[in-house]
Amino acid sequence: ILTEHFAGKWPFWLSPRQVMVVPVMPMFNDYAIELQTKLHLQGIVIDTDLDDGSTLNKKVRNAQLAQYNFIFVVGEKEKTSGTVNVRTRDNVVHGEFTVEDITEKLIRLRDTKSNTDTLE
Repeated sequence: ILTEHFAGKWPFWLSPRQVMVVPVMPMFNDYAIELQTKLHLQGIVIDTDLDDGSTLNKKVRNAQLAQYNFIFVVGEKEKTSGTVNVRTRDNVVHGEFTVEDITEKLIRLRDTKSNTDTLE
């Protein structure tokens, strides 16, 4: 019944694929891995797409098709400012958040067991 109700788009707290980190270029893979480690330690299910053969658009599209709740795009700007650019699987761009702020929002979203993936 849950599968039918959510049509495969699981709420964040129940999702087996919560966050995908997508570096814009291979030179930012280290920052993507650093983010993955930080959020994993907080109990967030997070993966990183380190495929150097795919374009940024392809990586984002693959994450959307795999039904990741949130996709973090990271590049030079995000690395130097300690932020992530957040978008959803429905291609809604939420903009930049500090790593601490987004971690807090994701933990709150997980712990409240909300059925909507809103970052408020």
